[in-house]
Amino acid sequence: MVRNVIIIGSGPSGYTAAIYTARALLEPLVFEGYEPGGQLMITTEVENFPGHPEGITGPDLMLLMREQAVRFKAEFVSDRVTKVDFSSRPFRVWQGDNEYQALTVIISTGASAKWLDLPSEQALRGRGISSCATCDGAFFRGREVIVVGGGDSALEEGLFLTRFASKVAIVHRRDQLRASKIMQDRAKANPKVEFIWNSVITEVKDTTAGKVTSATLKNVVTGEEHERPVDGIFVAVGHHPNSDVFKGQIEIDDMGYIITDPGTTKTTVPGVFAAGDVTDRVYRQAITAAGSGCKAAIDAERFLEAEGH
Repeated sequence: MVRNVIIIGSGPSGYTAAIYTARALLEPLVFEGYEPGGQLMITTEVENFPGHPEGITGPDLMLLMREQAVRFKAEFVSDRVTKVDFSSRPFRVWQGDNEYQALTVIISTGASAKWLDLPSEQALRGRGISSCATCDGAFFRGREVIVVGGGDSALEEGLFLTRFASKVAIVHRRDQLRASKIMQDRAKANPKVEFIWNSVITEVKDTTAGKVTSATLKNVVTGEEHERPVDGIFVAVGHHPNSDVFKGQIEIDDMGYIITDPGTTKTTVPGVFAAGDVTDRVYRQAITAAGSGCKAAIDAERFLEAEGH
C-alpha cells in the first residue's frame, strides 16, 4: 500500500500537519516517535498558545491536537522511524523491519534541548528547570533564576528573564563568553545580571519538594563547591535537531537543521517537506511549529494535486 503522505514526528508541527492533511482526505500515517507530543510533554503550563486564555498544560494541549487529527481519520504509529530512503518514489520509510511507502513525506521530528545530564535535573524539568525562557519566564516574577550557558542564546534568555526575575545569574564553565560582543555588552550593562565564571551545576534541589530551591555550583578551577538558593534554572547550552535518520537523504546544515527553500517547507528532495523545530534555529515556539506544520501540509497537498493525485 502506497500512502499519500507519511508524517514523521509529532508535537505541534506534526499534529497540525496531520489535522490539515487528514481534512484534505489524504489519510496521513503519523509516526509519533517514542515521545509522542515532543518537548511540550515536559512543559507544565503553556500560557502563550492562542485560544487558551487560562493557560493549558503542555500534555493537555498535545492531547487535544492529537484528538483533533484522529477525528479526521489520521492514523498513528507510536514508534520511531529507524530508516528512510528518499532516493526514488514512492519514498520508503522503515520502523524496525516494517516498511511503509508514501508519495510524500512531512518531517516534523523537532529538536531536543541539550541538558546538564543530572538526575536531579531530570526529576525537576517543568518544575523549575526549563530550556525556554520565552515559554516559562513569566512564572518567575520577582524571583532569582540561573541561566546556564555562554553563547548568544544564553544571554538572550538571561536578558529576557530580567523582565520578570529579580536577579539573573549567568553560570558559565569558562572565564569568558562565546556570545557576540553586542550581547555581552547588553548583559553586562544590565544591573539584574550577574556572572558566575568557571562554574558548573552539580546538583539541583529539591526533588522531594518537587520544585527548585537551590543549586550546587562547583568552580572547575579550584574545585570549590557552594550552594546557591534559586527558584528557577534555565538551561541554554543549545539544541540538537532530531535529524540523524535523514542524513545522506536530504540536505542538512552543519548544525543538523534540515534546509528548506525560503518561504516554504520544501526540502532538497521534491515531495519531502520539513516543519517545526527540526528546521528552526531561531524561534522554537509551539505556535511557530504549528504554523509550519500547516504550511507543510498545504505544500504536500498542492504537490500531490500537481501530479494529479
